[in-house]
Amino acid sequence: MSRAALLVLADGRFPAGGHAHSGGAEAAVEAGRIRDAVSLEEFCRGRLHTAGLVAAALAAAAAAGCDPLVLDEAADARTPVPALRLTARRLGRQMMRAARATWPSAGLDALAAARPRGAHQPVVLGLAARSAGLEPLDAAYAAGYENVSGPATAAVRLLSLDPFEASAVLARLAGPLDRVAARAVEAARRVPCEGSGALPAASAPLLDITAEQHAAWPVRLFAS
Repeated sequence: MSRAALLVLADGRFPAGGHAHSGGAEAAVEAGRIRDAVSLEEFCRGRLHTAGLVAAALAAAAAAGCDPLVLDEAADARTPVPALRLTARRLGRQMMRAARATWPSAGLDALAAARPRGAHQPVVLGLAARSAGLEPLDAAYAAGYENVSGPATAAVRLLSLDPFEASAVLARLAGPLDRVAARAVEAARRVPCEGSGALPAASAPLLDITAEQHAAWPVRLFAS
């Protein structure tokens, strides 16, 4: 196993389509909930402990070898809003294209055949990590980090926020990300015995509501 594969998977330049999505930051900026580095950190912290935790656990479970189709159904159950389900599957489809080109595997091929319109992105990410020889903890870190780095990067574009301040926000979230990744892996370990119900189902109702509103905007900078 080469741990360097994690750097490739978590790199914002990996062609998985994440650059076109703000993780809810665009709607939050429009509503005035993200105004500066302080409010960006609050937003990212909340996202990390809700959507980020769920994504990290799904990714860890997929990397651990749990059935990706069962995990995809679990992801659907934890994504009640149509706009976010559509986004997750679009991102999953793009992640699948990138992963199959980078780390070809029978597991990725099977999931792509079973979900031609795209599986949920965290499930694909976890399976990509497994195909790259990475561990469930690596997949959890990649998924958790993506959930905060996306909004931070988007805020730089949306607010002309100093990129140094955005990077400092991510650095301050390192400790919480450690804890979220550990919780995600622990939940993933219970799936073989307890089923997908062992995975966290943390909710973020405001993210859900604003995602639906954002999808209806006639003009927007980000796809989500």
